[in-house]
Amino acid sequence: MVETMKDSDRGRRSVLLSRREVLTAGAGLVAAPLLVSAATEASAAPAVVPGGGGPISSLAYGAAGATSPLGPLSIERRAVGPHDVLLGVLYCGICHSDIHIARSEWRQGHYPCVPGHEIIGRVTKTGKDVKSFKEGDIVGVGCMVDSCGTCENCLADREQNCLNGTTFTYDSTDRSHGGYTFGGYSDKMVVSERFVIRIPPGADLAATAPLLCAGITTFSPMQHWKVSAGQRVGVVGLGGLGHMAVKLAVARRADVTVFTTSPSKVNDAIKLGAREAVLSSDVAEMKKLVNRFDLLIATVPRAFPMQPFMDVLKLDGTLVNVGALDQLQGLNGMAMGFGRKSLAGSMIGGIAETQEVIDYCTARNIKADIELIRVEEINRAYARVVNKDVRYRFVIDMASLKTTRGPMG
Repeated sequence: MVETMKDSDRGRRSVLLSRREVLTAGAGLVAAPLLVSAATEASAAPAVVPGGGGPISSLAYGAAGATSPLGPLSIERRAVGPHDVLLGVLYCGICHSDIHIARSEWRQGHYPCVPGHEIIGRVTKTGKDVKSFKEGDIVGVGCMVDSCGTCENCLADREQNCLNGTTFTYDSTDRSHGGYTFGGYSDKMVVSERFVIRIPPGADLAATAPLLCAGITTFSPMQHWKVSAGQRVGVVGLGGLGHMAVKLAVARRADVTVFTTSPSKVNDAIKLGAREAVLSSDVAEMKKLVNRFDLLIATVPRAFPMQPFMDVLKLDGTLVNVGALDQLQGLNGMAMGFGRKSLAGSMIGGIAETQEVIDYCTARNIKADIELIRVEEINRAYARVVNKDVRYRFVIDMASLKTTRGPMG
């Protein structure tokens, strides 16, 4: 299972790394004078590094089937290759995608399934050719761990749109090493250095973990559609993604409105910095907002009627869907045409852009609102996410994996 790399692969890897190094260095220069004091947890004990050069045994928490509760598992990680980083996992966020995939709600999954793609860890070992990281570094891993690296999208730092197939962090075909990938609900991971994110000093580690999915998923469309001061931006849904969208749009000095179906979240939206919050079920209130918004970011994880939100866009406005991956509902083509309104999709961001959002947020003390849990509380947390009972992201303290006795609740 030791990774091998052709000369051509080394060449394109060098090109990709040099592009990212330039971006990361620039972001670091911007971030340095803005860094604020925050609790750092770099003193937490790292995972024990196994000896030898063979596959690595790992403790994990995952699902044996679509209807089974998550519980303790023993899995095998590949041997550390020359360009790989071994990290001990410190924290891992719970994304609604974890639930969809663990329960085969999007497609037939592969079991056992170990979810988790909002990962913070400490480097415990590096391959002989790794240049970007050293033992002891605090790093992150987001939603993907490999791509071809040679297609036009990869060369444009859009690995999430790899034309030859992105390898996602869990339950994804591992093109390089065979089998299927396992995610961050585990004590250790082996990841190519090309897909590892540097976490700046001073970051609140547990609250930074969700930025690796929720943060980049909402940051990327704001970058692409150039959200700026004074624009009217609407956020549809106030959950894990939505609360990060509000924080990031407010940081750009946009005029933010939250659309929610939960009356209990109206006050939360204002506290997060939104100018107003609207119950989207209130037809009269929605009609008052017709033709007002430059951009909407829809973060709701399931399909919902979209035309009422298309109606509140102004001429040339765009509704960007980053949440629902089901068949979209109830769009009126004529209304879209007369308003020259656009419906678009977006999905996470490339590695360079993910590093950018981490640096951006650390510099401005932007972090997720989290509830830290032990690993045996995952099943209860899943139920609460489905019931919209979380403010606003669960993060697992992976140190608890060493002492868990099994599913709880």
